[in-house]
Amino acid sequence: MSVNASPFRVASIVTAACAASLVLSVVPAHADSIQASGATVSSTGSLGNNAGPGGKVSRSQAISRAQVWVDEQVPYSANGLVSPYSWWADSRTGGRYRQDCSGFVSMAWQLNYSRTTWDLPDVSTQISKWDLQPGDILNSNDHVVLLAGWRDKSAGTFNYYQESSRSRPTNYNTDGNLYGSSLASHPTSSYSALRYKNITEDSAAGDVPVAGNWDGGQAANVGVWRDGKFHLRYDDGTVAYVDWGQAGDLPVSANWDGAGPDNVGVFRPSTGKFHLRMDDGSLTILDWGQAGDLPVAGNWDGGTAANIGVWRAGTFHLRNDDGSINKIDWGQAGDLPVAGNWDGTGPDNVGVFRPSTGKFHLRMDDGSLTILDWGQAGDLPVAANWDGGNGGPAANIGIWRPSQGRFHLRNDDGTLTNLDWGQPR
Repeated sequence: MSVNASPFRVASIVTAACAASLVLSVVPAHADSIQASGATVSSTGSLGNNAGPGGKVSRSQAISRAQVWVDEQVPYSANGLVSPYSWWADSRTGGRYRQDCSGFVSMAWQLNYSRTTWDLPDVSTQISKWDLQPGDILNSNDHVVLLAGWRDKSAGTFNYYQESSRSRPTNYNTDGNLYGSSLASHPTSSYSALRYKNITEDSAAGDVPVAGNWDGGQAANVGVWRDGKFHLRYDDGTVAYVDWGQAGDLPVSANWDGAGPDNVGVFRPSTGKFHLRMDDGSLTILDWGQAGDLPVAGNWDGGTAANIGVWRAGTFHLRNDDGSINKIDWGQAGDLPVAGNWDGTGPDNVGVFRPSTGKFHLRMDDGSLTILDWGQAGDLPVAANWDGGNGGPAANIGIWRPSQGRFHLRNDDGTLTNLDWGQPR
């Protein structure tokens, strides 16, 4: 919808775009919402790095932006499909964006105005429904939803976000099924799969941080993976280069063979396979995961060697040494996974970094939650034993800030260590 369109034209387009219930919702006291026949988008907010609207957006950005509206419980337009409409703005997602299904997608994609289901295809490319990835949409003339991630691609099940009606604020759903007769109360067959023309893959955005004990010293260190090459920092500040992987891969690191220092590897989303480098330079391939998964590595079962896992739509799928799987529900869409021995006992455990809040949510061995405030929107998480444990084996957290090319590492006592490593982007 163009913000310069006539009120009659606006009402007719939006009516066709999204169905709404007749139950009114109340705008929360903290909401920054106005009612008007139109509004402009002046900012993409901190999650858009305050870039101009209408430009590129990464998949993780789109999901993080969607999650903000869920967290804020952004209500559907107060007058439903009748002008004046409700328009939302906040510091993290910018705005203003119209509070309906297509306005919500416009916000997630940080478009330069709130489009409708009729003209979202103008900025998109149609794809197969089976090629959907997080940040893509399923769009019909009547409704649109944003894919959060596959639950089980072989079964056609997935999670999604939507702004659907005045009876519910923006919501996250786990009942998506391509084989089902309906999706969000509309025929599944009526939806087309669309990909925003300016969406980017997170793995193609420049340096990606890694952490591990590369030189066998007491403490772990940092590194980055760039265009198929690891740049690993030793304790003395020197660099070791390891050629491993190809464009589109996602880096991992751990002690795969249980001896010597940690080593590197990559997860290849296009095949769902891990390509792990052993100490002698040989290759081990493990089939574990699918497109859209995010890789993790750790010692899940207390054996001598570390193993692999993936995080998918709020669930960790961890591979034990015998090939069995351990599933742990932890986190929500938009989070970024981490792994480490947070309490210094037993096997490694899992956690997530939530870009929308800048907080780590770490799972202890007993299943309890520890929250650490460390980082901000746009940061990428890392975890390792930065200070050698101060006499203990516990891991700690950190972030790599792409805008600076700098690691911000948290020591056991809460102090900060900064390391410049990698190229800013």
